[in-house]
Amino acid sequence: MKIGGILAIGASLCALGAIMPEKFGSPDTGVEPQPAALSSDMQNSQPGSTDYLSGEMVLQRQSDGHFYATPSVNGVQINSLVDTGASVIALTADDAYAIGITWHPSELSVIGRGASGDVVGVAVHLDRVELGGFDVRDVDAVVIPEGLHITLLGQSFLSRIPNVAIADERMSLSDY
Repeated sequence: MKIGGILAIGASLCALGAIMPEKFGSPDTGVEPQPAALSSDMQNSQPGSTDYLSGEMVLQRQSDGHFYATPSVNGVQINSLVDTGASVIALTADDAYAIGITWHPSELSVIGRGASGDVVGVAVHLDRVELGGFDVRDVDAVVIPEGLHITLLGQSFLSRIPNVAIADERMSLSDY
């Protein structure tokens, strides 16, 4: 990956530190961080509705303020947080393993800097990401082996959808 691409990943993953402070903990509290659990909204709701005739998928904002989706990544369903501020899809280690991606620890490097410090991961390519009626091939992603508790569906997928809009507590992905 070119240095410009790495810098772009790093810049866009700055927000990642806000959702992964568990990895770094708080030096002042001495409390062991706990893994984030999926909100009850995420566990109990459908990921979105799709109107295949109109080419639109609608996601409802959940009570925690986020949008969630369950895309198929290389044929495997992955729970994800839709992150319009991330330049690429950021996979948890478990999700990466589930879709057949492996890496050696020597491949890990600093790929960005979050609010809590350096973000360590490895750049990968996904063959196929599907969500609703949208099917995107050859998608850039990163694997964040520690500290990320839900996969982030970022711009390497979202930017290839013709229209992504947020209004009235809904995110609409559409062909028009």
